[in-house]
Amino acid sequence: MRTQRLPWNFCRSLLFVPADRPGRFGKAVASGADAVCIDLEDAVAAERKLEGRAALTGFLAAEQELALHGGRGAGAPPLVVRINEAGSEEGEMDVEVLARPGRAGANGGVAAVMLPKVRDAVAVRRAVRLLGDAAACVLPMVETARGLENAVEIGGADPKVVGLVFGGFDLCLETGAEPCWESLLYARSRVVHAAAASGIAALDMPSRDVRGDLAELRDETVRARRLGFSGKVTVHPAQVPVVHEVFSAGEPEVELAHRIVEAAREARGGPVLVDGKMVDAPIVESAKRTLTRDALRRRTT
Repeated sequence: MRTQRLPWNFCRSLLFVPADRPGRFGKAVASGADAVCIDLEDAVAAERKLEGRAALTGFLAAEQELALHGGRGAGAPPLVVRINEAGSEEGEMDVEVLARPGRAGANGGVAAVMLPKVRDAVAVRRAVRLLGDAAACVLPMVETARGLENAVEIGGADPKVVGLVFGGFDLCLETGAEPCWESLLYARSRVVHAAAASGIAALDMPSRDVRGDLAELRDETVRARRLGFSGKVTVHPAQVPVVHEVFSAGEPEVELAHRIVEAAREARGGPVLVDGKMVDAPIVESAKRTLTRDALRRRTT
């Protein structure tokens, strides 16, 4: 049986693969990414949408067959499908593919559907109705000016919303901004705050750095984590290890978290110093979150 390896709030990487490149599906699944997204939208040219849907249909059928015979096991990453904009002609055809029996749920099917260019909560609820049982979870993308303005209500639009995905490139296209850290800092911060308000995941936009030492990717991922993102979209398997390294707690961080939690336990709610620094309740909760994240990572790697 295909099972989700991590709760969405602990999903470090979401690897995209074009739906019309079925030869890459298996490589994506084996990449070590926490989740894999088969993209029917921007990664597939208009004249190849039908091929993309056919390839996705074949892959999901094969996954369903695997599930009936034991599946890939608990280590298999959950599958996400990014459809075309809900309500559009292409989007309706995507929904039709996903609505076929056996497509949704854990048994070799789709764990979540990603919704592009979401502008408000009404659009989320409309998409959820259209998808019906074809989507156990949805991941709206915040990538338009209106979507950014309504990010908080989008995050809380429906119980099926498990995270917000920041789409910085489309937002830059609409606003005229350059796709760099400085120009997108406000938008990134707004997405993080909106996700936190609903207690859901926040996934940062992908980096274009896919060659060489991936220093640009590492720097951008470190900044995203510091800002509060829980994970990052990736577009190449080579990006996955870097993203995981940044979003996984290192041994010094884990050791400090243990000492903070233990010191707080011994203080029984009183003030406490760790390494000469005052530790209060938010710091303790952050340390506990670090230990939870580390335990989940060790359990699933």
